[in-house]
Amino acid sequence: MPYFLPVSPIEISTMIKNFGDHSSNERTFLAWVRTAIAVMAFGFIVEKFDVFLEIAAPSLAGRTLSLPGQKFGNIAGLALIVLGTSIVIIAAIRFLITARNIDSEDMRRGAGSRIDIALAVLLALLGCALFIYLSHALVATG
Repeated sequence: MPYFLPVSPIEISTMIKNFGDHSSNERTFLAWVRTAIAVMAFGFIVEKFDVFLEIAAPSLAGRTLSLPGQKFGNIAGLALIVLGTSIVIIAAIRFLITARNIDSEDMRRGAGSRIDIALAVLLALLGCALFIYLSHALVATG
């Protein structure tokens, strides 16, 4: 017959206080980091997309494509890279503030969603601008 040792009070107290809240905070932070990496990678692709249009499009479409503002693609790509970097910074700050609030005995208000909405609006505006840019870039010149 197996013998089970009782759990000592020392082993019970080694559990992290509010572990569920801390692990949720960490999962949220990691989700924001993944999103930021994706935004930065997309920015790199947008920044290099003009090179792809110049090289591959004539052989694939059998025509040359106009590139009405190659500079716009470069600026939009760099803006997405900067936006991804700012997402990481904001996520890190919110992670640290939330971790401190979880451990605090005081009741505090949440951070709110103003920054999240602002980032979403900025991404939507960049997406619309890229759509307009690419729709003009795919016009045949001859």
